[in-house]
Amino acid sequence: MNIIIVGCGRVGRSIAEQLNMEGHAITVIDENVEALERLTDTQNVMAIEGNGATYSVLHEAEIENCDLLIAVTPTDELNLYTCLLAKNAGVPSTIARVRNPEYINDVEIVKDDLKLTLAINPEYTCASEIARLVKYPGAIKISSFAKGMVDFIKIRLTDSSPIAGKRVADCASLLKGMVRIVFVERDGDVHIPTGDFVLHTDDMVSFVAPAGAAAKLLRQLGTISNKGRSVYILGGSKIGFYLAKILRVAGVNVKIIEKDPHRCEELSEGLDGVMIINADAMDEDLLLSEHIERADGVVCLMDTDEENLLASLYVKKVNPKAKVVTELGNLKFSSVVDTLPLDSVIRPKQLTGESIVRYVRGMQNAVGNNVETMYKVNGDRAEALEFIVRESSAVTGVPLSKLNLKNDLQIVCISRGGRVIMPGGGDTIEPGDRVIVITKHKGLSDLRDILK
Repeated sequence: MNIIIVGCGRVGRSIAEQLNMEGHAITVIDENVEALERLTDTQNVMAIEGNGATYSVLHEAEIENCDLLIAVTPTDELNLYTCLLAKNAGVPSTIARVRNPEYINDVEIVKDDLKLTLAINPEYTCASEIARLVKYPGAIKISSFAKGMVDFIKIRLTDSSPIAGKRVADCASLLKGMVRIVFVERDGDVHIPTGDFVLHTDDMVSFVAPAGAAAKLLRQLGTISNKGRSVYILGGSKIGFYLAKILRVAGVNVKIIEKDPHRCEELSEGLDGVMIINADAMDEDLLLSEHIERADGVVCLMDTDEENLLASLYVKKVNPKAKVVTELGNLKFSSVVDTLPLDSVIRPKQLTGESIVRYVRGMQNAVGNNVETMYKVNGDRAEALEFIVRESSAVTGVPLSKLNLKNDLQIVCISRGGRVIMPGGGDTIEPGDRVIVITKHKGLSDLRDILK
């Protein structure tokens, strides 16, 4: 596909990198020459210096041949206007980043009038992800599939875990219920384990299970599963604002520590029932005076990765039982970050890129059996994909044992008529199903791609 991205900040760069990896023709527009040069130094993309909200620059980017335009500049209004301009130029699909909380509901109302295909809010998406993690402190990551009927749950095994040292085939009797081990991350590699694969302490293990089984699974594995009822948010960013709103609705007591007094006033006006503290969250004495050692959860959302990392490590030292979530903007040095004693790391730019990639894959085969949900493992080393089966094909009506599947690929779950099936070799895929596939292959956009 021919894709134009307007905006080469961290979000635009992340989206360009991920879509370029998917094999699309990418053109990036920005007025910042240095940002464009940093991108073109490492990625095979076309860069155009200029204002992407002008038709002359869009014409230079060959807007007439564009299949999708993505506007992710820092300004919501500029993003919406750029998408409107692109639609009037004949672009079939447009996506705008809209971050202002005051615009979210309005955009949905006037979406058709604006000729907007999709509005994305990275901060709200990130806040929703964090809220799930706070709800289940024992999990590193939780994602939902099949309209919330299936959960993907990632944990790190400890010495006391009942499945550490066991073969995957022997875990079935311990993990009672419909639970399946699908990925194991170890020493920077991702494995799709067979029955003989032996689990080790410090492995990061991903499970697929019916929705609602997360708490039971975490208890079985000996991890902390009490829901967080007292959460501290260090930093009053937009993510913090959305997170506080979500947590308050769930009945959680929330404190936000923010050093900018003006931002504290804004938070106070927009949040009911949330304690706002005007102070520096990097002050150890302040954190102790606020009894951070009693918190069930702490979310580090300050301005820099360095602050968030240091604060997270400090909180784990004084409050080892707390669920600590760390926001990181830099997508590099993942191998180093993975060695640190952190609970959960959230990368908002990566989440946004993944949602865009999922949408683009769906566009590629909108009438076939396309990707609905995507879960990336260890950056992009492996994926879990949810396909909606809209029509009969070579993969439907055939027992799974008789399908000539690609290597490093498994069908792990089928959702059919409100029922979750953990399939065996005799099960079949039928039109109307939602099928979850795990794989190390990249770029699968149609269910038929699972065949050799």
